[in-house]
Amino acid sequence: MALVQGRMEFPGADGQTLAARVDVPPHPPRAYALFAHCFSCSKDIKAAGRIAQKLTEAGFGVVRFDFTGLGQSEGDFANTNFTTNVQDLVAAADWMVSAGAPPRLLIGHSLGGAAVVTAAREIASAKAVATLGAPADAEHVIHNFGEQIDEIEARGEAVVRLAGRPFTIKRQFLEDVRGASVRDAAAALGRPLLVLHSPIDDTVGVDNATGLFLAARHPKSFVSLDGADHLLSAREDAEYAAEVIAGWSRRYVFEAVTEDQNGVVVSEARRGGKFENAIMIDGHAIIADEPPSVGGRDAGPDPYELVSAGLGACTSMTLRMYSDQKGWPLEKVSVALFHEKTHADDCAHCEEGRKVDVFERRITVEGPLDDDQRARLLEIADKCPVHRTLEEPVVIRTRLVPVR
Repeated sequence: MALVQGRMEFPGADGQTLAARVDVPPHPPRAYALFAHCFSCSKDIKAAGRIAQKLTEAGFGVVRFDFTGLGQSEGDFANTNFTTNVQDLVAAADWMVSAGAPPRLLIGHSLGGAAVVTAAREIASAKAVATLGAPADAEHVIHNFGEQIDEIEARGEAVVRLAGRPFTIKRQFLEDVRGASVRDAAAALGRPLLVLHSPIDDTVGVDNATGLFLAARHPKSFVSLDGADHLLSAREDAEYAAEVIAGWSRRYVFEAVTEDQNGVVVSEARRGGKFENAIMIDGHAIIADEPPSVGGRDAGPDPYELVSAGLGACTSMTLRMYSDQKGWPLEKVSVALFHEKTHADDCAHCEEGRKVDVFERRITVEGPLDDDQRARLLEIADKCPVHRTLEEPVVIRTRLVPVR
């Protein structure tokens, strides 16, 4: 069994069927992340979806799932607690391992953050952990129960409204979260930890971030989600958090690029776009597409734009290298590229009536350069290796490779 884009199911710790959502990039993921949602939420909360989308753009495959009794998962929420959440996380990780997609990054939101910190010691594949608005102690969640706490203690259970929905909370839940030590788990984590928290979070105060951060050992990092609410309701807040997590975790969870991944590999993206292609260049991911005018979805640059980008980058690098060798005060290079097919009126050796490809470069060089230096840089631009390649005869060898 392999993980595929969309809805999937797996057995939870107690045997109930848990509902999962798998998001993958159009190319093979560089690593997989396991995401745990907030207390009484579900895998489909907007912030989780937005974070998963951004992580796939960064090369991750992402699995998020509903804990027992929540969302589309089976089971009775009243019989769950913090410990069962941790067990569900371990079950999810085991399922991913069996599918050949071991989670190398654990991400948890709110109580889910406390859960991933606690579960990490039982998930051998996990190389890094990130939390979003997580409490430093699982017991923090009890404040959501308000006046019902006394009723739960006295009668053994009570109905509590959370986010406008009724949930039955039993005494065993209170006892379980009171006995869980998230700080101890953070201290024994043995993995890099990233703590993200909003300083204006009025659900889980930012002092919890301090508690987690101080408990954990290095390497550890803290990022303030300025202006964000607890649920990361604003798209820009969720996407920013995802970008930070992706950038921070790469050094810990992305495996070295193998020989099979060297060079340029292009394959159909299979995301619904007619012309979308996934491009992997030494582990770097790019999407190529065509504009809507020819049936594409404009999900990425078209092939000629990619060629133009290569010419522009090579031009800039060549000018930088030359100016550095000369010790010239070149501060910045910008290259604007324009491509068109035009009649070969100025091409003496071209076939009559044949069109040729014309790439126009408009180069801007900034810095206190004199006129002679600027003129010389313009000459050097024509010595860019990609420029020379495009102007010289090119041999392209093509062969079919048997499908393995």
